[in-house]
Amino acid sequence: MKKLILTFLSACFALTMEAQTTPKKVYDENINPLEQIDKAVEKARAEGKFVVCQVGGNWCPWCLRFADFITSDSLISKVIEENFEYIHVNYNPRKQEGEAKAKQAEALIKRLDGCGRFGFPVFVVLDAEGKVLHIQDSSFLEEGQGYNQEKVLRFFKGWTPNAVKH
Repeated sequence: MKKLILTFLSACFALTMEAQTTPKKVYDENINPLEQIDKAVEKARAEGKFVVCQVGGNWCPWCLRFADFITSDSLISKVIEENFEYIHVNYNPRKQEGEAKAKQAEALIKRLDGCGRFGFPVFVVLDAEGKVLHIQDSSFLEEGQGYNQEKVLRFFKGWTPNAVKH
């Protein structure tokens, strides 16, 4: 009986630890991503910012890892907050979600200049009018099993409204 209780407690501990290390889901799978982008552009325009679309999904561990990385780094968070309307744009091309969702996913990739060709996550910088300025392949920001602060900061700082205008 003691072995059974010990085994049960060990399993509970392992599950608790795994739950604490799994990044939280950040993509809203129930909203229209095209409308999400339009709202972000409108808000960015009003605030003199650009939009960064982190395209991916809750199905993508690297997408969730990046979201966790930028929110836990105060330098990166500050650059984003001051310069961008940052949104997590859900991309799900799976046909089992229905024909309407598949068409929506196709329209999303077309709207963002074929950004899916780089894999996920992929970052699309839009100006205050919604025009695609840059598509960033996330693999250039990686280091080991995570992301490199210097590379990520360089990316964001290079695409601020101020940097682009000068």
